[in-house]
Amino acid sequence: MKATIYHNPRCGTSRKTLEILRSAGADVAVVEYLSHPPSKTELKRLLERAGISARDGLRAKEPLAQDLDLLSGRVSDDAILDAMVANPVLIERPLVETEKGVRLARPQDRVHEIL
Repeated sequence: MKATIYHNPRCGTSRKTLEILRSAGADVAVVEYLSHPPSKTELKRLLERAGISARDGLRAKEPLAQDLDLLSGRVSDDAILDAMVANPVLIERPLVETEKGVRLARPQDRVHEIL
């Protein structure tokens, strides 16, 4: 099985998710999204495939989310996507894609749903 993980190596949940994927025998493509962020189109596709909104894919506890006023209900999903692409630290992690779907693996055990 092929899998792509949008990974932050400094994040414990992301590291544990990568370990689960490798233990399951997946052929894993690792995208360090902080240095290689997805395009807006790609991020939108991933979130839609995961069945979540841009707001659900936003790393709300990141101080920049508050600084950019992204946490209020007044901000559109399109504006949140723009902010996430411009500031990939705002993308909640890890996002994992396989042929079975996409999951925001928080907690990391959610990745089993698409293995």
